[in-house]
Parts: sequence; structure tokens; C-alpha cells
Amino acid sequence: MLGIAILGVGDIANIHINSYLELKGRCEIKALVDVYRNKAEEKAQKYNLNCEVFEDYHELLTRDDIDLVSICLPPSMHCQAAVDFLMSGKHVLCEKPMAQTLEECDKMIEAATIGGGKLSILAQNRFKTDIMKTKQLIDSGVLGELYFAGANSLWWRGDNYYDLWWRGTWEKEGGGCSFIHAVHHIDLFLWLMGNVHEVTSLVSNQNHHNSEVEDVSITTVRFENGAVGTLVSSLLHHGEEQSIIIDTQNASIQIPHKISVSKQLQNGYPEPDIKAKEAIEEIYNSFPELSYTEHCGQIENMVTAIETNTMPLITGEDGRKTIEFIMGIYQSAFTGKPVQFPMTEKDLFYTKEGFMSKVIKFNKKTKSVENFQDIGISVGGTL
Repeated sequence: MLGIAILGVGDIANIHINSYLELKGRCEIKALVDVYRNKAEEKAQKYNLNCEVFEDYHELLTRDDIDLVSICLPPSMHCQAAVDFLMSGKHVLCEKPMAQTLEECDKMIEAATIGGGKLSILAQNRFKTDIMKTKQLIDSGVLGELYFAGANSLWWRGDNYYDLWWRGTWEKEGGGCSFIHAVHHIDLFLWLMGNVHEVTSLVSNQNHHNSEVEDVSITTVRFENGAVGTLVSSLLHHGEEQSIIIDTQNASIQIPHKISVSKQLQNGYPEPDIKAKEAIEEIYNSFPELSYTEHCGQIENMVTAIETNTMPLITGEDGRKTIEFIMGIYQSAFTGKPVQFPMTEKDLFYTKEGFMSKVIKFNKKTKSVENFQDIGISVGGTL
């Protein structure tokens, strides 16, 4: 049975705790860690956990009964904590986004190689049945050549959202909607469409006055396979209607799930091709349902990878690709030039120093609270 430690007991930790409890018999939560010890104690009591509580995670680095660590800390703290545990031979499951810079991502990947532990980055939307089936349908080749993809990462957040002490600053949060929110859609975008060749972007802050970072970004993409795409990320969209649309040679497929197939009339205008659509839907429906979904699906996948000494579906390299895309957005937006991939240490936005030298602080952060104790933090859903 695997021993589990959870770093950070904010609301996202609730999902990790429930997921590990669902895998009872295969893993056991041994420790909760938070700088606010009382919050960790309350969390342990809430879930009736027979575990220890710590304020400093370093006390766990040499513990033989800790096998897997869930990192649920603010993004600026991901790298150091992950490196410390990986170098100690522990396995690490890190919440998104992986880290603030590509340099930090590479440090985490190197630590996993040296320490021998597995590193996985949360991208729980891959573990939704309709999305997994979409990936399998694309990989089957039945859709033919990929032409275009459009991802709409559309959210709504009020100004008070940025009152939390670490939010809304380039230094502590690492970015705005492109970094914290679109990370979900970017992971899927790259997983479904393949590697990126070039991006061109613009970012802006339209309506969040207690935030240095962007609340809207628009990016055009050229993929290595010749496909093109767009990504729109926003915190301005009432209703939070999110989607990914992929146009291919033989059909268009959408998340949330929808398949459309057209055939042309004599004049080139479309009419629905019902028979072709039904044939594609039949293949889509033949793929299996997932036994575990979302966070629990990814956590079960990680536990299985450790038990069987195999690779998890989402690796550190996958997490790095998402950060690379986001750094490409920022480098393009703040230098006014397209960015070609892969990005390396030669790119200005590879390091935090280079990043901080070019980003624009759209507003001055004037309000800051330690936590939303009375209200709590809502965990948003996507797609």
C-alpha cells in the first residue's frame, strides 16, 4: 500500500483527499502539510484521517512510509517542493500549472531522473470519457488529416478573486488567465493536435483592477503537422462556455461532444452526411468508458504506474509542453514577435529573470488577504 502526503490543504486538496480515499486498499494518506497548521488539522478531522500534520514538508523527505506526494501549493512553490521530494526518491503528482518557468520545469524533470521517482502533472480533463474517446478517435485515423483547432478557455472572475495574496502578481502567481485557467485547455489542445511550430499572441487586462496580470489573451498557432489553430483565454465571459473544435478531412469533432459531417452539393454548399456521421459515431462509441474519471482518474493512473513500474499517462515532459506554450504566448505578446518552438534556454522567457524583465504590470495590486477562510475557494469545472 502506498503512503501519501498532501502539501497544501486548500480546496483543491479536498479533491485529492477524496480521490485517495476512493482508492482505499491501494494507498493511505499519512500526512497533511500546510503553513497554517490549524487548517491541516481541521482538514484531517473533516475527513476522519488517521494521519500526521506538519507545517514544514522537509520533515517528510526522509520518511520511508511516504511514497507519493500530491503538491497542492501555489505555482511559485511547485518547483522547489517537487525537486526536494524527487531528489529524495519520492514520486510526485503536482497540481497545474507545473511551474512558473521552463527552467523550473527542467529542474523538476532532471530531479525525477536523478532521484528515480515518477513525476506527473495534473491535467484531469484527459480523464473524462468523452475527451479520452475523442483522442482515441483522432489516433485511429478515421478522421483523416487535421486542418484546424479552436480552443475557447472562457471563464468569469470578479475583481475580488485577485484579493488572495498570491494571485494577480507575475512574481507569485506567474501569470493570468493564460497560465492559471487556459492551462486545462492548452494541455488538451497539444495532446489532441500534436507539437507546435509557432505562436503569435496578444494579451490585455480589461477589467481586473487589483491584478498585474492579463485577463484575456488571443493566440494563433501553427502546428508541426501543418494544422493551424486559435486559442482564446478570458476571465470576462459570463456563463463560462468552454469548447474545443477540431476540423479534419472527414469530419468536425467538438468538446463537449459533437460530431458533424458534411458532403457537398453540386454547387459546393454543404448538406449533412448522415451515413458517414453514424459510422464515425459507431467507432467513437466502441471505445470503453473510464472506470475512474477526472482527478480520481489521474490519481488512479499514477498509483497504477507506481505499482506496475510503468509511466503515467501525463508525465513531466507533458507538463513542460504546456508551460512552453504559455511562455510562448507571453514572449510573443510582450516582445511583439512570433515565437518558434521548441523553446530553449536561449529564449528570453526561459528563465524567471528574463520573464520578469519584459512583462507589463497592467495594474497595481492594492488589496491582499491571506485566505478566503469564511467563503472558501470554488474549484471550477472545465469542458
